[in-house]
Amino acid sequence: MCLESLVAQPSPLTTGLLCRCPRCGEGKLFSSYLKVAPSCSVCGIDLKFADSGDGPAIFVIFLVAPIVITLALIVGAMFNPPPLVHLALWIPTTIILSLALLPPFKGVLVAQQYRHDAHEGHQ
Repeated sequence: MCLESLVAQPSPLTTGLLCRCPRCGEGKLFSSYLKVAPSCSVCGIDLKFADSGDGPAIFVIFLVAPIVITLALIVGAMFNPPPLVHLALWIPTTIILSLALLPPFKGVLVAQQYRHDAHEGHQ
């Protein structure tokens, strides 16, 4: 891979977080919630190479769990709510955060696969 192609490529972090094509940074990466589009509608890259497996879920767990646990401990120490209030607060918070973070994390992993040439055999 030459230096010019690295400079011209958009950042994998930016394109992943925005759920955009890893090559051009313009086209949508997903055709539905977590289903990677077959190809980019702008540059036409074949996105069949994209297989992030369980990686995004693991990263989301490692991010959401400490956030929710810390918030639950703070709320418990400050207000001492009954257990049902904790359930009413933290179960929806966990679900919403997890569902909101899965697409961007999957996008980053797909963009990293593209950046590190996991796509070469599929084009």
